[in-house]
Amino acid sequence: MHSTHAHAPIGTPSAWVARFSPLAPAGEVLDLACGSGRHARLFASMGHPVLAVDRDAAALARLAAFGDLGLITLQHDLEAAPPAAAAGGQGDAAWLFSAGRFAAIVVTNYLYRPTLAAMLASLAPGGLLLYETFARGNERFGKPSNPDFLLTPGELLQLAMQATPPLRIVAFEDGHVEAPAPAMVQRLCALKPGGAGAATAWPRI
Repeated sequence: MHSTHAHAPIGTPSAWVARFSPLAPAGEVLDLACGSGRHARLFASMGHPVLAVDRDAAALARLAAFGDLGLITLQHDLEAAPPAAAAGGQGDAAWLFSAGRFAAIVVTNYLYRPTLAAMLASLAPGGLLLYETFARGNERFGKPSNPDFLLTPGELLQLAMQATPPLRIVAFEDGHVEAPAPAMVQRLCALKPGGAGAATAWPRI
């Protein structure tokens, strides 16, 4: 079963991601289910090496022109069951990335719960997690409407608090938005404890 995810117009980063992106420490950024690559391009323009992952080959092909910014693409189905001998597999989720690899991970408009624990493990000490996706109640406004792809109340907050070690919550929102379209969403900005390279300056808001 594949989760439903939609992406904002090409070249338009999420306001949430753009707001907190300065908190990312130096290092590699993972743009998970990157779609058009709007956030991959944002972090690459900030000087980060970026790995942009999606199952859509056509979307990734449009990102090839940004390779000179340190942006690498990987076509991969995050929801595919890996071969029995595949290295790095996490349960039934095809998770390919080692623990502590990424200085920041950004996920928008995508939810596949079997990967969440492995995703948090791949965040380096001091690393930044930016997550924004649809929540229960969004069925009133359109797709996604399947509860498998909608966060329950406070689910992102619980995810961060139950991580090992618990993430430091910078900001969290859970509710109705009107832009870019009416929807119910949750948004999380959190930092993994530790790491000498962790960002110390807060973004201007």
